[in-house]
Amino acid sequence: MASYFDEHNCEPLENGEQPNHLLDLARLLLDSGIGAEFELEFERIFGHVDGRKQPPAAKHIIENLPSINNFKSDEKCSICLKEFELNSTTELPCHHKFCKNCIIQWLNLVNSCPMCRIELPTDDKDYEQYKKQKERTKTRQLELDDLHNSMFS
Repeated sequence: MASYFDEHNCEPLENGEQPNHLLDLARLLLDSGIGAEFELEFERIFGHVDGRKQPPAAKHIIENLPSINNFKSDEKCSICLKEFELNSTTELPCHHKFCKNCIIQWLNLVNSCPMCRIELPTDDKDYEQYKKQKERTKTRQLELDDLHNSMFS
């Protein structure tokens, strides 16, 4: 029968040595699956997609944001929560409206709408290629699902 230390691939503590509780906590989180949940939440909040950080929106997109003046008098920017002002409000292609200053700062960090996460074009050629590959994979999976459903329904 194997000893505890052999089973867990670790060495017993030397005389007077203290255990590393942070390392034990990290192992517990990884082994229990809670670490994976934290990673998913981190990716959701900070915009990481499959281990890749979203790049900023393309410069030409940011520079050519249209100014709009057709909004309700009580509508507010979802970033700063201030009411919209004439000639300083813009609308993204997904039809979400923001203060121009707020959304420019946002798009200089990530290429997605803060409300619906629709992605805008970027200047990062590698990321654009990655998005195309991801879309092809998704399309292929839908085709396989349709084929499977047609055969077994």
